[in-house]
Amino acid sequence: MAVRVIFAGGGTGGHLYPGLAIARALVRERPGIEPFFVGAQRGIEHEVLPNAEFPYLLLDLHPLHRRSPWKNWRTIATAFRVWREIGRIVSERPPAVVVGTGGYASGLTLEYARRKHIPMAQQVGDSFPGLTARRYARYCDEIYLTFPEAARFLRAGPRTTIVDTGAPIDPPTSVALSHATARAKWGFPREGGPVLLVYGGSQGSLAINRAVAAMIRAGLPDDLYVIWGTGRGTYEEFAPLESDRVRVRDYLAPIADAYAAADLAIARAGSMTTSELLAWKIPAILVPLPTAAAQHQTTNAATLEHAGAAIHLPQQRLTGPVLHELVAGLVHDRARLARLAEAAAQRARPRAAEVIAEHLAALIDRGTGPA
Repeated sequence: MAVRVIFAGGGTGGHLYPGLAIARALVRERPGIEPFFVGAQRGIEHEVLPNAEFPYLLLDLHPLHRRSPWKNWRTIATAFRVWREIGRIVSERPPAVVVGTGGYASGLTLEYARRKHIPMAQQVGDSFPGLTARRYARYCDEIYLTFPEAARFLRAGPRTTIVDTGAPIDPPTSVALSHATARAKWGFPREGGPVLLVYGGSQGSLAINRAVAAMIRAGLPDDLYVIWGTGRGTYEEFAPLESDRVRVRDYLAPIADAYAAADLAIARAGSMTTSELLAWKIPAILVPLPTAAAQHQTTNAATLEHAGAAIHLPQQRLTGPVLHELVAGLVHDRARLARLAEAAAQRARPRAAEVIAEHLAALIDRGTGPA
């Protein structure tokens, strides 16, 4: 019988896609392992997991409201039923290890694993770890960090190993498109001025979209091309700005085609987006989502700016003129652009998923209990 490994997490792509990348690498490393995903009915996983290759269970989980605790009644009301469902899955086939990938979808499963003395690991995606990551760090056998800076916020247990792996993503080496071919696929000259990628996440960012629209209407910097993922909600508003030098899409799929063509990006600062930009060696102007939990995105952007791998632009400063000046300065200062790209490459960890899979396989072999 296949050895089961439970991946618990979700709510957002940054808490789901790392688990999928690790699971695929783990199956390649050990074909006898069966990943099983536990997520939330209301998270992005309800769209993604039905199309993935792994079995899964979606639970009636809800996020914790930290600033409005009176709204947590639903979380409390459903917790007992969710606990029984987790118990049923675990008893049907006890997992060799439970891997938490963050978000409100992971907490109860990690708590169940702790109480049943099931080996535990976590993948921590942000430079400032989330509440769940901090809460369960001392009970984990292993913790895998996207940002090494996160280690100082985690209270490890006596048997906890913290590993600086980088973010588990599908590496660029798996994509065959060259830079020139990717440019041509978007209808741009195979050689020439730089390509700016605008990506506010799968849902898009209205603040980024409005600033980019203002920049385009004022006149793009000379010889600049743009690939712009608006998100589906605002696509109709910005689609008329399509031109010979601007490609406007509601959704960038596969996004690898956009990354392969890009020389510069403006994006949010979620852990997955920043890790992908680093892996592709793309200099970025990062505009953190100001409402992100515990200001995780702001910390990510500041960390990468300090490392010389990105430019941190707070949303309150984001306007068309400011963006135009910043982009034009980078376009005309190729040396600075090259330095940013080199620093991004130094932070990149394209083999992270494989490294984590190797650690998990060794953890399964050891059969260690929780710390």
